[in-house]
Amino acid sequence: MSRTTIAVVDSKRLLTIFGPRDQHLRRIRSALGVGVSARDDSIQIEGEEPAVLKATAVFEQLERLAREQGAVDTDQVADILAIATGEKPSPPHDPIEVQRPGRQVQPRSEGQAAYVRAIRENDIVLCSGPAGSGKTFLAVAMAVAALRADQVRKIVLVRPAVEAGESLGFLPGDLQAKINPYLRPLLDALREMMDYDVLKRLTEQDVVEMIPLAYMRGRTLNDAFIILDEAQNTTVSQMKMFLTRLGVGSKMVISGDTTQIDLPPNRSSGLVDAMNRLQEVRGCSRVRLGGQDIVRHPLVQRIVDAYDDQT
Repeated sequence: MSRTTIAVVDSKRLLTIFGPRDQHLRRIRSALGVGVSARDDSIQIEGEEPAVLKATAVFEQLERLAREQGAVDTDQVADILAIATGEKPSPPHDPIEVQRPGRQVQPRSEGQAAYVRAIRENDIVLCSGPAGSGKTFLAVAMAVAALRADQVRKIVLVRPAVEAGESLGFLPGDLQAKINPYLRPLLDALREMMDYDVLKRLTEQDVVEMIPLAYMRGRTLNDAFIILDEAQNTTVSQMKMFLTRLGVGSKMVISGDTTQIDLPPNRSSGLVDAMNRLQEVRGCSRVRLGGQDIVRHPLVQRIVDAYDDQT
């Protein structure tokens, strides 16, 4: 057994290195098979000597990132671990500049890079892919980057109000309170890319708008970046209505997982229909992400594969 200690200047930086709810720490422990603890503003590592040496190098790099950037994100941890364990690190792709200082979002697979390129080069992009493949997160990152670069004047986040196989019943409160449960994944992505005060101000100024799909009828959105999430749960007529809201200077990204359709059996999915119907329409691009593009916990990819094997 070997043991080493890494000094960290302050407890705040230590929390940054370990990640929210220690998620970076747990990932490193699992990947390298070492014991890690914190004491007196230092990191103590113990285990077999080769593993301790790798873990020491990982934590030293994370300490440097925390010192220079003030933050450490999951992509950076994944790449540093990939190098430490001898796996091929994520391919270098052009990063997406978002609002939060020191924060960049970077595609982590060839499929994700193709998705980002499609968004940059087309006014309408339709994307299907499994849970965890970055469909929503990358679309929101591109929207924030477009707003930051003054390419659009507002971001519009849209979801169909379809419940995933269970009835939520009556929801109290005003419209925003009622739709928040449906828009939560989009809001979570935004909060990773914007400081809370900035997001609150932009929402109050209607620069960032979050609405259910039904409220899109009759509108024309100019100079906007519009994202329709969970699009597999739109009907064909709803998808047509949504697509025709596109105004001058706007972009649309429409994403969903066609293996998780919650519509009644007699209704066709608007996303499935649009992916087929619009394949020859100039200015529209289709992207299909797969299991190799999943960037959540490694177990998520194995779960998706297990379900795919039985269908």
